[in-house]
Parts: sequence; structure tokens; C-alpha cells
Amino acid sequence: MSSLSLAPRRLRWAVADTLVLTGRALDHWARQPAQVMVGLLFPVLLVLMFGYLFGGAMSVPGGGDYREFLLPGMFAMTMVFGVEASYAAVATDTARGVTDRFRSLPMARSAVVTGRAAADLVNSAAGLVVMLACGAAVGWRWHHGAAAAAAAVGLLLLLRLALIWVGIHLALVLRRPESVMVLQILVWPVGFTSNAFVAPESMPGWLAALAQWNPLSATVAACRELFGNPGWGGDSFAAQHAVILAVAWPLLLTAVFLPLSVRRYRRLSR
Repeated sequence: MSSLSLAPRRLRWAVADTLVLTGRALDHWARQPAQVMVGLLFPVLLVLMFGYLFGGAMSVPGGGDYREFLLPGMFAMTMVFGVEASYAAVATDTARGVTDRFRSLPMARSAVVTGRAAADLVNSAAGLVVMLACGAAVGWRWHHGAAAAAAAVGLLLLLRLALIWVGIHLALVLRRPESVMVLQILVWPVGFTSNAFVAPESMPGWLAALAQWNPLSATVAACRELFGNPGWGGDSFAAQHAVILAVAWPLLLTAVFLPLSVRRYRRLSR
């Protein structure tokens, strides 16, 4: 049988195995509702803290409601912080030998990482729904219609998908759950060195350039634009083409880290 005739069968096999492993991850979460609830409520706590504790001291560029300015940044920050959960799940499976058992089964090699990515994306979508509801409860609104709002949500999930692959790859490289602290050291500066809370123009020149071209900044600026919420503005290329960059950055990260993750998984025993 030729390789061309085998390709559809291999694809169906890979999709079926991916669905099985996605279901495995979702079943684990169903058995640990407390852990899931903590993960969903932590971003809500951040919204309440920033919106009510610090909101009175913050000024919105050009005027407007601070919470409408804040929430798109918080949505994107939640997508970034989720990379730690992806890392911890894959690293734990690797450290406990679960990944090795998967490798001994007659299953598609890519299914382990794609199944994890799919499950994490479902979990992130649920978390984003909670965040949207929380935002609506504290006064946040979108103003450019349902289609633009759906596009903004799509950009947020696209960023999350790209960062899932980053987390999976790092987990397969480091293989130690306790090394999540290393990832936190990387994630927090990326999150706060952006336009989510502070205008890049207020930063030193070199740091402002990093903030403007930060993938998170592109998603935040694009979401503010699509939701019709106030933003920092600016006349730089990154500020004027935020939607394009909010698509380009995640696609680039996915194109790099998805194949690296699959390749690293296949070479775990070497």
C-alpha cells in the first residue's frame, strides 16, 4: 500500500488518539473540581483587586471607564499565565513515567502533545467565559458589535494556543514539575512588560520598544480596538497594526514550537 493511500488512515488515527487523550485530561479535571475552581477564580480575584483597589488611582488615556480599559489586558494576561498549567501537566506526566507508557502504546506519536493542547485550550475557553462574565458584572462592555467581540475572543484563544505549545516544549525539555518556577520567572516579566497596564511611551526607550513588540501587547491592543474599549494609542507600526500582529505573533510561535514539541516528544528516550 502506497504512502499516499496510508495518509488518510494515519490522519484519522492521529485525530482519534488526540480526542482520547483530550478526554483523559478533561476527565482528570472533572475529578478535581477544587483545582479547576481555583484556576478559574484566580483571574477573577485579580480583576477585583485591580478594578476596585487600584482603579481609583488610575487614569484612562483620553478619558473613559477604567474597567473597560483594564479588562482586555486582564483577558490577555490570563491567557499568558495559563502557560504554567500546561507546563506543569506535561512535566508531571513525564516525571511520573506516564509519557513513557504512552510511548509504548500503539498510538500516534503526535497525539500526546496535541491532546494536551486541545484540553488546555478547552480549559482556557472556559476560563475566558468566566472572565467575560466577571468583566460584565463589574461594568465592562464591548461597543463594536458581536462579530468584533467574537474576533477579539478568537485572538485571545489564538494567543493561548501558541503559548500552550511553548509550555509543552519547555516541559518536555526540562521534565521537572518543580521547574515551573523557572517558567514563572519568564512569564511574569513578559506579562507586565507590555501595554496591559502601562503605556509603552512612559518606559525607557529600549524597554518601550520591547513592550510595543511584545506579542501580548499586540493582542491587548487588538482586543481594545475590537471591543471598542479605551487604549494607549500611539503612532508606531505596532500600535497602528495591532490586529495584524495579534494574528502574526501567535501563528509564528505555533509554527516554531508545535513541531519542536512533537519532535522533542519523539526523542524523549534518546
